[in-house]
Amino acid sequence: MRLLVIDTGLAACQAAVFDGERALSAQCEPMARGHQERLAPMVREAMAEADVAFRSLDRIAVTVGPGSFTGVRVGLAFAKGLSLALETPCVGVGTLAALAASLCGTDRRAAVIDAGRGSVYLQLFEGEAELAAPDILLLETAAARLAELAPVDHLVGPQASHFLRSLPAAHAVDLAAPAPAAIGRLARAAPLVPPRPLYLRPPDARIR
Repeated sequence: MRLLVIDTGLAACQAAVFDGERALSAQCEPMARGHQERLAPMVREAMAEADVAFRSLDRIAVTVGPGSFTGVRVGLAFAKGLSLALETPCVGVGTLAALAASLCGTDRRAAVIDAGRGSVYLQLFEGEAELAAPDILLLETAAARLAELAPVDHLVGPQASHFLRSLPAAHAVDLAAPAPAAIGRLARAAPLVPPRPLYLRPPDARIR
């Protein structure tokens, strides 16, 4: 399966091309803003480096959040537009699931992303198997959730070590963004369902 991976949900812009499990190319640039301007050129560069024609793709994968509202929208809009133009299936992969899958092994791990306002996005896994649905929780509630399912071997995510005191785990693994190989692995096994954003928190903007 030839697969294009797109990830703009966190503080990085990523595009990678895989043939089965073999990575043909990978592009990654850390950025908090500017995903919209950089994504299309990055995808072109990744496809050119992989020497793969867009029409030969079997599937497009995109992370659907939780994460940056703007980043998630940019990635989804681009992936769905490309999918429509190429008539190629597009699947979504949860950002928390991809972070957890970026670690090897079958241990118990918690994927965590700062949600602001004293809250975190949190999801628990045994290896890559979900133990709970993704959620947004206050730090103290998240700590209690982890205590219920102790021991948790790894806490993984952007600045995971920052939360280690509040969310105890044996080890913290700081990952600014999920590994493209992990996104690809989850995407190859995903059902062919049109991707939808996973925000968990309503937008700050309100219609008056």
